[in-house]
Amino acid sequence: MVYCLMLGVIFILPFFSTENYSIWRNTTSHLGAQYAPNAGIMNATFVMLGASSMLAGWNFFRGYGFHQVVLVVFGASLTMTGFFRHAPIDQNEVYNIREDELHSIFASLTGFAFTTLAISIAFIVHAKDRVAAIVIAIVAPSLSLLIFYVEDLMGIWQRMIFVISFAWLIYLFNKNKIQNPL
Repeated sequence: MVYCLMLGVIFILPFFSTENYSIWRNTTSHLGAQYAPNAGIMNATFVMLGASSMLAGWNFFRGYGFHQVVLVVFGASLTMTGFFRHAPIDQNEVYNIREDELHSIFASLTGFAFTTLAISIAFIVHAKDRVAAIVIAIVAPSLSLLIFYVEDLMGIWQRMIFVISFAWLIYLFNKNKIQNPL
């Protein structure tokens, strides 16, 4: 349910954002930026994604304390990106620099925690799920790097991260239990 909401928000909300918002060049964080119209929708989506990830994954990782801690760091940091807003798209506007810095810190922590979670999952699942975890652990940070190297497509790279990563988490968390490979 939250995944479907996320898809709608990241692909439809851009049409109701600032006039100069581009789905190609601007990220989902820009949708929730300071002074952005309807920013609360994107920020609420960040909060729901973080909270639902923690709720959905907690029982899945029962008995795996490290994974539960990393899951909480991931979910809590994603949630916090919804409370601290990115700088406005128009950098000429006066904005809260501290809030933007905190948003960036939590967004970075979210990515780092997600990658750590994907790598750690590879150690507790079987064959095809292990390969998927490793692929995700490579793809997510690779797309994140593209955000900095091919800035004109940063909006696309970030949306790909969201779509792929949360689809994988849904697949994973909907399994009945972890099949311990040991």
